[in-house]
Amino acid sequence: MELQDPNLRQRGRASLDFLAQMGVAAAPVSQKVTSEISDQMDPDKLPDDLDERDALINAALADSRAFATHRLMGDWHSRSYTRISTEAFEEILPELQPVLDKTSNGPASLELDPDLPLPDYWDGVHFHRTDGGWDGHEHMGYVHGEIIHKKMVARFFPGGIFQQRQNVAEMAPRDNYKRILDMGCSSGHFTTALANTYPDAQITGVELSARMLEHAFRTANANGWNWKLYQRPAEDTGFDDASFDLVASYILIHEIPADVVEKVFAEAFRLLEPGGDMIMSDATRYADLDKLGVWKADRGAKYGGEPFWRETASLDLAEIARKVGFEDVSADGIYPHVVKGRKPA
Repeated sequence: MELQDPNLRQRGRASLDFLAQMGVAAAPVSQKVTSEISDQMDPDKLPDDLDERDALINAALADSRAFATHRLMGDWHSRSYTRISTEAFEEILPELQPVLDKTSNGPASLELDPDLPLPDYWDGVHFHRTDGGWDGHEHMGYVHGEIIHKKMVARFFPGGIFQQRQNVAEMAPRDNYKRILDMGCSSGHFTTALANTYPDAQITGVELSARMLEHAFRTANANGWNWKLYQRPAEDTGFDDASFDLVASYILIHEIPADVVEKVFAEAFRLLEPGGDMIMSDATRYADLDKLGVWKADRGAKYGGEPFWRETASLDLAEIARKVGFEDVSADGIYPHVVKGRKPA
């Protein structure tokens, strides 16, 4: 059952193309802003304090047309992409509904918890400035998973965002696993990469968003996969000790506060059987960027709906992995930054 390539109408397709091209067009404007900063100050001598750095650069660029243009483009894009993508989805919903209905049944299982006490860091937060948050639309999982990511975001990443997920899945130390947990599985993109890489494994996913889980459920059914999906926080999954031989996540960490990151790593350690592997990936570490690069990333996160980006991008994830008990820890890569560790046998 085809679920992966929505046949958008002309209006929706043109609107998504415009959004994608705006993202491409912003690149030379950003380069102009960088050039203007470098003309006025030595980037290596910018203040260490990030708020002071931002204030200094804002003052220096007060009369910059490029900076004003870049801000306006970014703000309009952030405020508009969910509405435009949802409208494109609603145009095709009548013909898509039979597919959604059919893929709501199959080998996968889904356990939602309407009484789940949502963590403060998640409840009411509109990550990525998504209208209404991850559950703001009845089919937000489809809108994000099949339209926003595949029709727009994928164009911004050289090599493809889905190839990145596949690459991370293939970085796990062993060639096969029996029981895999995907922490923060969202609409199932990384879960799909895990299923493709380890076809004989029983795959379980946890996620807070019911709408994202529903789309992951449909994706699994469309492909004949028997995923087990649960609405639970990654830091407190409720599974028994030693339930898995691989615990993984893709770009989850920047969506949670720093103190919760350590709890997630500790939960992964608890859930692994002795000798089991952990692989976590996330956005670029600030330690791997120069001062100007950090300012760009930090500003983009601040105005792009990423409330925990700064505190988590500043973490040494390898140090956290060792702290909770992992051995043979490694941390490599710029984007994604990938941390691996093994629970002692």
